[in-house]
Amino acid sequence: MKMKFDARPWLILILVVGFILLGALLGDMLIPKGEATANEQPVIPIALAGPVADGGAEVSGLAWYGDTLIILPQYPNFTENYHGDGFLYALSKTEILAYLDSPNPAPLTPRPIPLNDAPLRGMIEHYQGFEAIAFSGDRVFLSIEAGDGNDMRGYLVAGRIQPDLGAVTLDVDRLVENPLQMERGNKSDEALLVVGDRLLTFYEVNGAGLNPHPVARVFNLDLYLVGTISFPNVEYRVTDAAPGADAADFWVVNYFFPGDVDLKPALDLLFQKYGLGPTHSRNETVERLVEMRYSPGGITLADTPPVLLKLLPVVSRNWEGLALLDERGFLLMTDKFPETIFGFVPMP
Repeated sequence: MKMKFDARPWLILILVVGFILLGALLGDMLIPKGEATANEQPVIPIALAGPVADGGAEVSGLAWYGDTLIILPQYPNFTENYHGDGFLYALSKTEILAYLDSPNPAPLTPRPIPLNDAPLRGMIEHYQGFEAIAFSGDRVFLSIEAGDGNDMRGYLVAGRIQPDLGAVTLDVDRLVENPLQMERGNKSDEALLVVGDRLLTFYEVNGAGLNPHPVARVFNLDLYLVGTISFPNVEYRVTDAAPGADAADFWVVNYFFPGDVDLKPALDLLFQKYGLGPTHSRNETVERLVEMRYSPGGITLADTPPVLLKLLPVVSRNWEGLALLDERGFLLMTDKFPETIFGFVPMP
């Protein structure tokens, strides 16, 4: 008996293989890969001594108070076994510049500044510590993260710093909730920026696929919400902000840890436009600084390439603090991953 040939299984197999090949082709079109077409900047380590050198400091932010760099730990009382009031820490610009200009510098020891933060922990349910810091004269502004799972909340508190750095006194009786843009575990407004008489807060997640219409919240310096303005879609995480050379310019830290698979986009427009650096072309980690411009009508990306940091071979550095060092470059600090790292990045 003659057997009949059934072509249907083969047709199905051909179609499946075709769809797989088409998907791979489209994926290569969407995800930038390959040639290293952009420059990368080295991170020059600045050695620290004292409590801040310990990973337990979990640094969350940097900001200039005049010519003094203020360092914000996530939990300022980490040196007190997480009980009672804590401390901010200070380094002068003079000693930072001297370190960078010295052929054989000694480690820098940040000086403690007492901070009356203890009452806040009792006022905030599921308190998760401080996330950002900014100054306007002797006024200081801090953001706080709290929450459990996806039920996250953000808060703002203001205070004053003594000119002699004797103490920072927070107005703990005026704790202001800062509404978050979406429900996402361990995510809140991670960056602050003072522009004139306005305080801007920036949410951590602004990727096009996760937060299609991101905004910056605008407060006056008495912490009353004035409104919102548009913020650009920037993939991965925004972890700190720092004022630039003029009042309208500022920079943000833009970081991706490969374990955060939910934050990985199909398309990174900045890489597509400006290209990858040598180490970024071989790694999933993204460590870069992105320049932006402020106007009362909204925030936009500046027409300048991101500053790509030269990556380490194996580990990612969770940069949480950013400040400009005049026109020389940038100062950066990590939290505890992989350890406390204080570094200088020359301006390209």
